[in-house]
Amino acid sequence: MKELSIITDNRIGTLANVAEALGGVGINIEAIAAYEQGGRAVFRILTRDAISARKALEKAPGVKGIIVSDVVVTKMSNRPGELGKLTRKMANRGIDLESVYIVSKKDDYTEVAVKPVEEHLPKVESLLNIKH
Repeated sequence: MKELSIITDNRIGTLANVAEALGGVGINIEAIAAYEQGGRAVFRILTRDAISARKALEKAPGVKGIIVSDVVVTKMSNRPGELGKLTRKMANRGIDLESVYIVSKKDDYTEVAVKPVEEHLPKVESLLNIKH
């Protein structure tokens, strides 16, 4: 899964433009965060098809920039304190996180996506025992 950080004009309808651009080419949004920063709108979107998503977003009105980054998805028990345990392990290893998402929630587990700073990606993959 990939994270797309999208910078747009901060105007009414920019999220609709982004969502329509992705939906129009069949891209599913797995998770999203949106906020205002310095007069711009910033959307962080997780998707499984970053290549097609980027192509569609490059044509969307108001889009000023797109950054595609790797995220790591892991499952943890669905109970209080588990996110704290996971992120404490990362902090103890000096892993700097840029963003975290809950991707899905089931009765017995929660699927979480974490985006470390780029140089810390191998540390996260090692900690979570993720092999390519």
